[in-house]
Amino acid sequence: MDAAQQEATARARELQRNWYGEPLGALFRRLIEDLGLNQARLAGVLGLSAPMLSQLMSGQRAKIGNPAVVQRVQLLQDLAGQVADGSVSAAEATERMDEIKKSQGGSVLSNTTQSTASSGAPTVKRVVREIQSLLRSVAAAGDIIEAADTLAPTHPELAEFLRVYGAGRTSDAVAHYQSHQN
Repeated sequence: MDAAQQEATARARELQRNWYGEPLGALFRRLIEDLGLNQARLAGVLGLSAPMLSQLMSGQRAKIGNPAVVQRVQLLQDLAGQVADGSVSAAEATERMDEIKKSQGGSVLSNTTQSTASSGAPTVKRVVREIQSLLRSVAAAGDIIEAADTLAPTHPELAEFLRVYGAGRTSDAVAHYQSHQN
């Protein structure tokens, strides 16, 4: 790989970090490991071709262009968490992955009842991810930060919201939300 390719890959990974909270290679490898998949099965569940998944993982491509695929990634992340905490068995996870594969993702925001706390309320992390997904589906992180800077003098709370939820990492947004609860 020459210097220009290395620079382009580094830039794509940085964009992925801004848009998705981390490079997609790390995210997809974790899903593969946590859910016991291989790359071809993950690509099939997401509705991507295997070469496209490989390009996203390696940083040859930066963005997932289809909002339905982004939603499936979120659903798989939630499923992986449920498998990890033992609330979903391996057999149930396989069934759920088949359902996720069939989901059309009619909107960027998915039905939050698919990932809820024991009380039946959506988890904070799930809501944060949906907000991030919505914001990132309409603008890149740099554009969101620029909008926040423009709004800051007259609407500082909205500017902070955009910076934290639109351009920040999921874990930082969850911590921000929790720190503002009384």
